[in-house]
Amino acid sequence: MSVYRIASRYAKSLLELADEKGMLEDVNKDMLLFSQMIEENRDFLLLLKSPVVPHDKKLTILNQVFEGKVNSLTLSIFKILAKKHREQYLPAIATEFHHQYNVKKGIAEATVTTTFPIDAGLRAEFEAVVTKISGKKVELTEKVEKDLIGGFILKVGDRQIDDSINSRLKALKLEFSKNPYVKEF
Repeated sequence: MSVYRIASRYAKSLLELADEKGMLEDVNKDMLLFSQMIEENRDFLLLLKSPVVPHDKKLTILNQVFEGKVNSLTLSIFKILAKKHREQYLPAIATEFHHQYNVKKGIAEATVTTTFPIDAGLRAEFEAVVTKISGKKVELTEKVEKDLIGGFILKVGDRQIDDSINSRLKALKLEFSKNPYVKEF
């Protein structure tokens, strides 16, 4: 079974249980905290995925790191996954949980890629564009990519608005290649 399917099933079950118990917001915050920790600490990710480290040791570490910082429901899912030897799927489960949470709450996920960190005014403009496109609240993820040269790429679901210098140069190159008077570009 693929990692995505496993993560999706666990995330869906956790989402339904958290919603049923009225802990949905808390569990979402916990999953965001877990994802942030994985992103900031590569060693922690490698520990969870390591086949050499015993599962009971991983469970002990998860308890020590997260006890008192996360909801009891979140901690119990960590324990269940560690006991079932599936703790390597925790990062994917946390990510998928947040995606399913956004779908449930009607929040559109968008990614904007620019050559520089954007400020609050520009962020508000991008959020307004995404709200207009999707008709939903927006969760905007920002990426900085120096190879872009200039402009931006905005992805909303399966849609993409590419207003980068790279894409304009490629379009120009394609246009020149269609011209019979231009040998090579």
